[in-house]
Amino acid sequence: MPAIAYLECSRCHARLSADTPQTLCTRCPDQPAGALYVRYDLTHLHGSSPDDIVGQAASLPWSGMWRYHAVLPDVEPVTLGEGWTPMLRSKRHRGVYLKEEGANPTGSFKARGLALAVTMARHYGLRKLAVPSAGNAAGALAAYAALADIEAHIFMPRDVPLANYVEATAYGAKVTLVDGVISDCARMVGERKQQEGWFDISTLKEPFRVEGKKTMGYELVEQLGWEYPDAVFYPTGGGVGLIGMWKAFDELEQLGWVKPGKRPRMFAIQSSGCAPVVRAFNEGADASQMWQNPETAASGLRVPKAYGDYIILDILRASGGMAVAVSDEDIFSSLKDWAANEGIFLSPEGAAATAAYSQLLKSGVLDESDRVVLFNTGAGLKYTDVIAAALGLKAPGLI
Repeated sequence: MPAIAYLECSRCHARLSADTPQTLCTRCPDQPAGALYVRYDLTHLHGSSPDDIVGQAASLPWSGMWRYHAVLPDVEPVTLGEGWTPMLRSKRHRGVYLKEEGANPTGSFKARGLALAVTMARHYGLRKLAVPSAGNAAGALAAYAALADIEAHIFMPRDVPLANYVEATAYGAKVTLVDGVISDCARMVGERKQQEGWFDISTLKEPFRVEGKKTMGYELVEQLGWEYPDAVFYPTGGGVGLIGMWKAFDELEQLGWVKPGKRPRMFAIQSSGCAPVVRAFNEGADASQMWQNPETAASGLRVPKAYGDYIILDILRASGGMAVAVSDEDIFSSLKDWAANEGIFLSPEGAAATAAYSQLLKSGVLDESDRVVLFNTGAGLKYTDVIAAALGLKAPGLI
């Protein structure tokens, strides 16, 4: 595992020390302050073979995403076996692969980022962590904090899927239900964290959730034979996974682990009921504006304004990708279609990606021959109450 060389601001590119816990850049001349990236000295890995590096994975005491320990911080992991999720090939679309993040511990991709963030919190000796969550981050933080013997303080909208509330409570987290959306939860964390002694582990307000999420980029490239796909479809609320994968692509190229070729086009997928990144992309803006009255059954996409929207928009444009909005009607139609015809029970967020793929295929933006990775960010079973309501289903005992 490499030592961290420094933390770099994504806005002003100032370098900060990683010897103590950091949140946002403290040197940005303007506000809002930039999110921080973890930078390593990877020179000792130049000329190495990815097969040699990941070939050591079998001898490690940890599994999953820690196979990429050579490009992660040099610390003892807090792990439940997160990562190395299946890459499922569609039986109907010859170029389509679905990355099944619902196979992670706590049933979503959030396990990756929170595993790394809690690992570093323990390393730094932090005792109280706080997070606003649209649902899945709550369960992930609660689980890893329980494993690390750290207090977890979670603020989540009152209308989150039931499973998210149940798991966070069962793991022993201190849960506050909020009449509002995730931005209201974030405001409450910000107002109370100094008085309560909480370390804010919100999306992009500390640098290590990106490090956990970047392992999705390493995995999809390795699972495709160390080659890039043509496109990646990512359901985008806070967008940390998209940002993390782009960072992974940069590291892969520095190391020479990926075959030469153009990076994939990145597609950020949102619900038409909450699409601030789509609107900003279409308007040519550098950042999004707060989306008023967000409404979508895909709770992970109900993020009125992502803190890292400026990074997301840069990535979309640099990759030749785009931001795409789909309706909740199309989301649930695609969810039913993939369940009945592919045997995969998507989350609403994952079904946003499959719906967007169908939309862009019909419009001619993509061709059937394009090799595309669609992300299902969570297990459909975590949304049983939400999906049942959308499909008009009742509990058997009530029929």
